[in-house]
Formats: sequence, C-alpha cells, structure tokens
Amino acid sequence: MPAFNTKNSRKTKGAPRGSGKGPKRKFPMLKMGTGGKFWNNLLTTFLIFVIIISAYSMFVESREDVEEIAVSELAQQVTAGEVETITVKGEELEIVYVDGTERESKKEADTALTDTLENYGVTNEALNAVTVKIENESGFGYWLSNLAPFLIPLLFIAFFIWFLTRQVKGAGMQAFTFGQSKARMIDPKDKSQRVTFADVAGAKEAKEELTEIVDFLKNPKKFLDIGARIPKGIILMGAPGTGKTLLARAVAGEAAVPFFTISASEFVEMFVGVGASRVRDLFKMAKQTAPSIIFVDEIDAVGRVRGTGVGGGHDEREQTLNQILVEMDGFEPNEKVIVMAATNRPDVLDPALLRPGRFDRRVTIDLPDRDDREAILKIHARKKPLGEDVDLRVVAERTPGFSGADLYSLMNEGAILAAREIRKKITQYDLIRSIEKVMLGPERKSHILSKKEKEITAYHEAGHALVASILPYSDPVHKISIISRGRAAGYTLKLPFEDRRMQSKKEFLDDIAVSLGGYVAERLVFDDLTTGPSNDLQVLTALARDMVTKYGMSEKMGPVALEGGDGKALFGRGVNDKEYSEKVGAEVDAEVNRIIDSGYKRAETILKDHRKALDVIAKTLIEVETIERDEFEKLLLANGITPKKKQDIEHQS
Repeated sequence: MPAFNTKNSRKTKGAPRGSGKGPKRKFPMLKMGTGGKFWNNLLTTFLIFVIIISAYSMFVESREDVEEIAVSELAQQVTAGEVETITVKGEELEIVYVDGTERESKKEADTALTDTLENYGVTNEALNAVTVKIENESGFGYWLSNLAPFLIPLLFIAFFIWFLTRQVKGAGMQAFTFGQSKARMIDPKDKSQRVTFADVAGAKEAKEELTEIVDFLKNPKKFLDIGARIPKGIILMGAPGTGKTLLARAVAGEAAVPFFTISASEFVEMFVGVGASRVRDLFKMAKQTAPSIIFVDEIDAVGRVRGTGVGGGHDEREQTLNQILVEMDGFEPNEKVIVMAATNRPDVLDPALLRPGRFDRRVTIDLPDRDDREAILKIHARKKPLGEDVDLRVVAERTPGFSGADLYSLMNEGAILAAREIRKKITQYDLIRSIEKVMLGPERKSHILSKKEKEITAYHEAGHALVASILPYSDPVHKISIISRGRAAGYTLKLPFEDRRMQSKKEFLDDIAVSLGGYVAERLVFDDLTTGPSNDLQVLTALARDMVTKYGMSEKMGPVALEGGDGKALFGRGVNDKEYSEKVGAEVDAEVNRIIDSGYKRAETILKDHRKALDVIAKTLIEVETIERDEFEKLLLANGITPKKKQDIEHQS
C-alpha cells in the first residue's frame, strides 16, 4: 500500500493539467569537450594575432601621417629661406620649416646632403642659413623597426605550429585516458566533507543494517574468523529525497575509509567498450585503496532489465552492466571492497544484479514519520537562529509525506523569508508559510482573480472542504485558501491526525468523493463547469483505476493485479504490453466509471443536504480568502456539523 501523499490535496484552477511536463531548466549546464576547447583556444589565438597586426598597422600609419616631399622641392624651399632645420638619419630627412611645419624626404644613398643640394643649385649662403643635424641610426629600436614586418608573421606561424602540436598531443593523451574512471574520491581525512550517522536523522532500521558494514570495514577479522562473509553489495532503495546518498556517505565517514562516488550515467559513452573499461578502472582503484566503498548513484541508468528495449537499451549499456556483474562476483573475489548503490526504481533492475553474491542486501529507506521529521528538522536547524515561538513538533505534524529533502527545503525557505523581511531570527510563521510554499509554490500576488472567478474558486474549495468534513474516512481539513500559489488558484489542505503506511478501500472511496466535491459544487451552484477541476479529475481517475488494476479493490474484477507499480508494465515486460484482453479492459473501464459515479452521487448528496453550510463557507472565503482549521470548525458547528476528532478516526480504524 502506498504511503499517504499530501500532494493529493492540491486543488488547482486555471489551465488543464495532465501535460506530464515537469519544470524545465532555463539555463542547462553546458559541458565543453576536448574538441570544443581546441576550437576555443584556436579562436583566442586568432583574435590575439588580429590585435597585434592592428596595433602594428596603427603604429606604421601614425608614422606616415607626415607629408613626404621630393629633394628638388626641398632645394627650392632651402633657397627661398623657408627651411629652419634638417635632420639626417641615413637616407631619411626630417625637415622642420620656419613656420613649424614638419615634412620628410629622402636623399641619394652614399651621397652627402650638401652635395645633393648643391647639385640642385642651392648656394652656400642659403645652405648656411639652415641647421643640419646628423643622427646615426643604431641600437635595438632601429633593428626592431626594420625587422618587425618580417619577424612578427614568422613568430606567429611558429607559435601556431607549437599550439597545434600541443593540442594533438593532449588529444592523444585523452584518447589513452578515455576509458579511465571518472569517480570522485572523498578522502577519510578530509573532515570538511565527512558525514557520520549523527548527521542522518530517522531511517533507524537502515542505519542498523549499515552499522554491520561499518563494523566489518573496521574489524574484518572478527567476521572472517567465524567464516562469515559480509555482503559485497548493498542497494539503497527509497523515494527521491529520502537520504540514500547521505547514508552512503555516512557509512564511509563512520568507517573512515576512501569513498568512491560516481553516477551510473557516467559509465556509458557513445564509444563502444568505454563503460566497461571505466568499471574495470574504478574497481582497480578501489582495490588499491582497500578497504574502501564504491557508491554508484542512480544505478538503474545501466542496471535495467536486459533484452526488453525499455529505457533505450543498447549494447554499450548492457556491456557496462555485464562488467559490473563480473567485477562484483568474478574470479577475483575481493573481501575489502564494498559496493553500494542507490535507486528509486528497484522494479526495473536486472535480476542478475540483485541475486545473492552481488547486491544481496537491500535496504529500504521510507519517508520519515512524525518523530523522524522532527529529528530531521532539528538537524537542518543547527546553524539557523530560531525564534522563541518555534515549535518543530508542530511543523513535523503538518508535513506528512515530506521527505528529508523537502524538510531541508522547508527550513531553507523559512530562513529566506526571514532574511527578506530583514529579521535576525526565524519564526514559527515563517516555517508554516514555507510548508505551503514547498507543497504548492510561492504566492502569486500579481494573479488577481476577477469577482466571478473568485466566487467560483470559493465555492469549489468549499465543496472539497465540506465533503471532507462529512465523510467518515477522509482526512480532516486544516486550511482552505483562495490565494493563488504556483499553478493553483486555490487549495484545500487535508492532513491526517497520524502518519499512515496503508490506506483502505473506504478511505480511497472517500478521497474520490472529496476530489469530486469542487466539481459538484460548481455544477450545483453555477450550473456550469470550468477548467478548475481538471487536476482533481486526473487524480481521482488514476486512483480509481489503481483500485481496480493494482489493489484488487473491485468486487467485480476480484483480487487480481492487472498492472505493475508504474501502471504500464509488469514483471519487466515492455511498456505497451498488457496482461489482459480487450474484453477485460472494457470491464476495467466500466468498473472505474462505476466507482467515480458512486463518488459523484455521494458528494452531490452531501452538498445538497448541507447547501446552507456550503454558502456560508464560500462567502467567508470570499471575504477573508483564507480559513484556518479552528475557524473552519466553528463554521461547521454553527451549521450543525460536528468536526472530526482524533478519537473518532481511531474508533473507525
């Protein structure tokens, strides 16, 4: 039987649900490979070359800004007395005129300037009026200016060739290391990353199972002397966020041994044989540092049932799985390397992976109960300043079905709310608001409903709440709101008095009737329907089908399971395989419709008999937008309805 899930109490208005699409990452992480780095470096080199050439061109152009004249014209200007100074630099002539203007010219090689000017008819008197300076060109600057146009391209070509050879060498080295394991090792001496069982709350049975592993790693002789063999493989199974990875790290921290962690998806590449090679390399490293622990996260990525075609299976994935099987129970048994793995889909794993001698110890990690949730909240509150009014027990009572990850998010959201409002401590009000934020999303204050939509939403949620309060096996209502959160325009929060691991047929039937309460209320009051109940209809239809095909709760169909845990496959068969005929399928559909129709009639009868209470609850919601449990119970008493008490539920059970 499934554990109670608070998400079934979400009631949503607006666009129809059922798209099946989860939240998308707006900015996916891009991973650049070796080829990408090569082209990136090549582009950088090209840009540097362009910048150097541009700078050199600007330098050359800046020198060419001075006007150059012929020697004959210079002779005429000297004769006219317009020239003040002439500086001779080899063949180059720099001319400064009386008015301050500068020009350049060139004389004949190996010929004196005076001889050149006299050949053009310049008299000695005119030449004596001009100051002539001679500067010998020499030194580093002279040679650099003359050789730069030739050296810069040659140096760039040499650098480019060196760069290409370096990249080719790096690519060759990567080709040799491509099959090496990408596992990350956590050193037991690194206290900053060390996790122990004291950092893990709840999961008492799981920690007891894993304590034996820690004891073996610390003192293997005690087990080996008596002929006992510690399990080679431990697989951690549980819902997402229950702390599987954290428990594996705690085992390594308690035993103070090297901890190799890797995701199963990192084994498989597009090249054949890479995954198997990485598996061999991983076990080789672990054996060299034994005793040690190998932890493979999400092992179902490579450990799915072989030969079904489910999950995009191909030869490379199966070769990787085969190598894991051989390493765990091959011809070289290694007693001091323990393999741990985590998955939330144990039903799809290959049977060879779970047989004795491989992953022969299965540790199930359930969602935490009330006491465990309180202990987890205390751990997450260690470094957070809590106000005097904070009662973590109350928070634990209001979070049934929350995983350890959900509780971490709850405490973090509470701290964010306090910081946003510029307060130094987290209050109980912050934590209560965080519960709804984690469950449904943030308040959409900008999403303002029209008067008509607000009225429809109020009657919809009032219908849910009223039916839940009348039916004997439904959970009591803790809060009703028509304030938009996430995708929900309103919601009715139902919480059980105590955590449940199983649910009965009567409880399921009442849940279906409660889910139809909003649908029936809209039809009864407004004689019309909106898209608001779409999510309710999806939830109750799936629940009714599960009752018939999984739980054997249909008298007509009898105690038979027609579908597997995921509703599509059973015993590892294909996704589209069905274990029943079309005739049986038609009978299943008819039985599902009968269950839903029965729930509809029950909800309709309750709302018609208590129409006055429905109107009162809806009008109160329109005025105050949110009704807490105490106020809701007062409204029920005022209309002749006795609220549920804990002892009533226990007596019915």
